[in-house]
Amino acid sequence: MLDIQRSLAQPILTPAVTRREDYRPPAWLVPTVDLAFELDPAETRVRATLAVTRNGLHAEPLRLDGAGQRPVSVKVDGTAIDDWQLDGETLVIPLAGTAHMIETEVAIHPERNTQLMGLYASSGILCTQCEAEGFRRITFFPDRPDVLSTYRVRMSADRARFPVLLANGDPVASGGEEDGRHWAEWHDPFPKPSYLFALVAGDLAANRGTFTTVSGREVQLGIWVRESDLARTDHALHALKLAMAWDEQVYGREYDLDVFNIVAVEDFNFGAMENKGLNIFNSRYILADPDTATDYDYDAIAAVVAHEYFHNWSGNRVTCRDWFQLSLKEGFTVYRDQCFSADQGSAAVKRIEDVRGLRAGQFPEDAGPLAHPVRPESYQEISNFYTATIYNKGAELIRMMATMLGAQAFRAATDLYFQRFDGTAATCEDFVACMEEAGGVDLAQFRLWYSQAGTPRLAVAVDHEAGGGRATVKLAQSVAATPGQPDKSPMLLPLKLKLFGAETGRPLTDERLVLFGDGVGSVTFEAITERPVLSINRGFSAPIVIESDRTAADLAFLSRHDDDPFGRYEAMQQLMLDTLVAGAVEGRADHQAVVAAVSATLSDPALDPAFVAEAVLLPSESFVGDQLAMIDPEAIFRAREALRRELGRALDAQWRAAYDGARAFYAYTPAAKGLRRLRNVALGYTAASGAGDAAKLAFTQFEAADNMTDRQAALGTLANGDDRPFGEERVAALDIFYNRYAGNGLVLDKWFQTQALSTRADTGAAVAELVRHPDFTLANPNRARSLIGAFGVNQRAFHTADGSGYRFLADQLIALDQLNPQTAAKLLPPLGRWRRVDAGRAGLMRAELERIVATAGLSKDLFEQASKSLG
Repeated sequence: MLDIQRSLAQPILTPAVTRREDYRPPAWLVPTVDLAFELDPAETRVRATLAVTRNGLHAEPLRLDGAGQRPVSVKVDGTAIDDWQLDGETLVIPLAGTAHMIETEVAIHPERNTQLMGLYASSGILCTQCEAEGFRRITFFPDRPDVLSTYRVRMSADRARFPVLLANGDPVASGGEEDGRHWAEWHDPFPKPSYLFALVAGDLAANRGTFTTVSGREVQLGIWVRESDLARTDHALHALKLAMAWDEQVYGREYDLDVFNIVAVEDFNFGAMENKGLNIFNSRYILADPDTATDYDYDAIAAVVAHEYFHNWSGNRVTCRDWFQLSLKEGFTVYRDQCFSADQGSAAVKRIEDVRGLRAGQFPEDAGPLAHPVRPESYQEISNFYTATIYNKGAELIRMMATMLGAQAFRAATDLYFQRFDGTAATCEDFVACMEEAGGVDLAQFRLWYSQAGTPRLAVAVDHEAGGGRATVKLAQSVAATPGQPDKSPMLLPLKLKLFGAETGRPLTDERLVLFGDGVGSVTFEAITERPVLSINRGFSAPIVIESDRTAADLAFLSRHDDDPFGRYEAMQQLMLDTLVAGAVEGRADHQAVVAAVSATLSDPALDPAFVAEAVLLPSESFVGDQLAMIDPEAIFRAREALRRELGRALDAQWRAAYDGARAFYAYTPAAKGLRRLRNVALGYTAASGAGDAAKLAFTQFEAADNMTDRQAALGTLANGDDRPFGEERVAALDIFYNRYAGNGLVLDKWFQTQALSTRADTGAAVAELVRHPDFTLANPNRARSLIGAFGVNQRAFHTADGSGYRFLADQLIALDQLNPQTAAKLLPPLGRWRRVDAGRAGLMRAELERIVATAGLSKDLFEQASKSLG
């Protein structure tokens, strides 16, 4: 690892770059690993015994990665040696012959580990996080994903402080020791890379269950948390059982160990980690009850539990050859968890949520300085590539292949993939080749999705020969330049198309799947007897931007008549988006088409309330900004608020009817969730209208709520309100919420986040004050994300013209980098979008990026993100 500490006067040193083209197989393999831990938060001793074998004909020494520790002792075949050396932090051992036993001992310090990588302490628990390169912080090892080993682990610890000792695989033996210590041994019989290693030691209680696999084996399940949190784990346990059954039914994948454990910890850089047989979770994705978790939280817990469980096959049994193949496991597994969630409730609403997330996170990434392909070509710090492109766009690539192959062939292809590569480290190319072989398709052009960055744009126009009955859909594809890729080839786009009659509203064609891979082309439909209205990219069949010649009237028509739920939603969103862009650019816009379309949607009794709630929501300020060549945050805010106000006023009776009609006793069911969602959207529009009773209505809901979904929605409505109508209720609600949940970290994250996302003009000052709140800390990633991260995506507050928002974010990132570089790097992207704003703001943003890059002692993580953002 390159030491990048420097003073402001020193030249900036660029960290070393790792390139995909430089991949070479490992010089040494490690078939078996034995680890012995003498656990203690202050100093843990780790003894590692590695069986190593030379891989091929070469004379290279054994090189073992390390980070932050020196070996206490090194032995080869039982004999201590002194001819080892450290090359940077890599332990180099000269070896003759083809096979040896290597023993090392190191001392590490978990309670000092604020980076939360390797072995660290979290609220009295010792736990690990090894993906991507954390295992080298535990012991010396060839820490790369293509070195697969079987592990046997022995842990010894103080019984009173750490009564529970868990590791990968199945338990083998346990017992007591002198001086109040005890030990436990675990064995994982399945070869795995070091990034999947895990152990946990702590005072924990388990919510236990069992699952009987399709072959009749009984698996012991455990959700491990602090005793006081045990009552909030039932939903996670239920979700785990559903996921295990779903994976058997849909993919034919059966669980392979005798136990499956999940541990929730408070300090975690990610959402969760799929370590073989021992998943470690951020507690926000495990703990839930109606009083403390929203419907969104419940859904996210089920999705993340399923995601990490599905990794047992798509990531663990078949892993990545190298980190450039990260989407091989993550994109595929995101697609699997999306399909699982769709099967648990409304598939249409789930697809809408997934696309909204893609557009909010991945589309801006593809259009900015940090754009990269789904399979990157190089990196300085691999942790910076845990991105929306790898995960969410990667999932869209899998979805496109599933669409092109069809359900039966796609299942055959995944069966082939799992069978062929079980127990090995594979590549994205291996996956695509299985799709081709089992599906009988040629995906040569499709592979560009893995190697080209950027979001394709498709210009669409429809010509209709009224007399001849022919309709021609004209298509023109373009992909903008991205960093390092100035020229792009056309992508293969699976497009689902359908035509509807403008006069009758009836379908004029069946849905057609068109594979479009040209720059310019057309699709022809015959016997079209009336003017057609085009529904294109139905179900969001390709992750692209559509630019069409459809009028406002056409979009309003589709919002009422399209038989594809996503198409109906998309038409409404595009109608709103066009109106908001006009308002932001011209200062005013005609709202009547949107008002009429929303009114029609609200009054359609055939529609699912959950779908209605999604369809009538306005596009976000950031998404509106993505449509503009130059972002004017204040103009976008004014345009959006004006349309919200007009919708609230014009449809007041319908909003109130929807609000009153959606009252229901609490239940976590698709129907009840939909009613709550619509009720809270209606409350937001009533507040936006300026109605005199809006503050009282929101505060009454806040006080009477029997669940967190309704309580937080009301709090958010009040937190956005101006002082004149909302002042008293807003202050009271924030105080009541804080006092009610003081001591509950996950709920206090909601309190901080709600204020950081407020649309009030004084939000920047309020957030600066909240940094000094006794409950705020940068040391906890959840808390940092809840305030600093939320503020960074608040377009109005972040982009204040005086640059105070930019200075604030830069200050916090520099401070956070000293504690946790990974989290700091992930919160930087808002500063990197300086090219999209006016010259004054752009200069201020660049100045903060330059200040970050010039900071002495900056981590490799933050340096890479900041320097690339400067471009």
